[in-house]
Amino acid sequence: MNIDLLSLGILLFFGFIASFLNAIVGGGGLISLPALMAVGLPPSTAIATNKLANTISNGTSMLTFFRAGKVDFKKIRKILPFIFFGSLIGAYTVHLVSPAILKPLMLVMLVLVAGYTIWKKDWGQDTEQKVLNTTKKVLFLVAFSAIGFYDGFFGPGTGSFFIFALLMMGNDFLQAAGNAKAFNFTSNLAALLMFLVLGEVNFLYGLPMGFIMIFGAILGSKFALKRDATVMRYIFIAVTCTLIVKNAWDYFGAH
Repeated sequence: MNIDLLSLGILLFFGFIASFLNAIVGGGGLISLPALMAVGLPPSTAIATNKLANTISNGTSMLTFFRAGKVDFKKIRKILPFIFFGSLIGAYTVHLVSPAILKPLMLVMLVLVAGYTIWKKDWGQDTEQKVLNTTKKVLFLVAFSAIGFYDGFFGPGTGSFFIFALLMMGNDFLQAAGNAKAFNFTSNLAALLMFLVLGEVNFLYGLPMGFIMIFGAILGSKFALKRDATVMRYIFIAVTCTLIVKNAWDYFGAH
């Protein structure tokens, strides 16, 4: 496949914006994935190529947050394998089923996430040391596995879902954003490995896009680390509501 310079320019521009936003509160996939499809890549190849670029971007964000002490691997390390295998299965399922079937479910979930965050005004302002019983631990593992599956299967909005689940566990917004980067990197890497095996990744577009997304991820991460939990909450609500409008427009406009 020959590379088209105009298409590459479009991907670099939107890739930078997507990675900057994704590093702050997630949601970058709603920008990068449509951009890849807009330049003519089929859905499965676009999703696979998006995983390559986002693995690079989220890896950069994760390292930036980790150096700032906002990724707690000691607390989250047992969750990572569940996310990894969930995403692995999700990526394989893309080969069998159209990811479009998840669009209405994603829309409902985003509405619930936004509504709950707006309603709980002081939520995520401080870290809470919650003691989880066995039932809650199992439910959270199921939830994180499901989000991992979703990320491998489709992806956009995954960061927002990870942050929401981490807030439910007692993280503040900044800690949740940092830990979510480790989760996002894990799910992206798992999906990427599966897509590499399936031969779906377009390296001509994915590698340059991933390279420019490194800079967006660094700037976005530093922007987030300089903000307090209140500002992060407002940004999270704004991004989630934007994702709702974007998805509603795409879904109902196609019906």
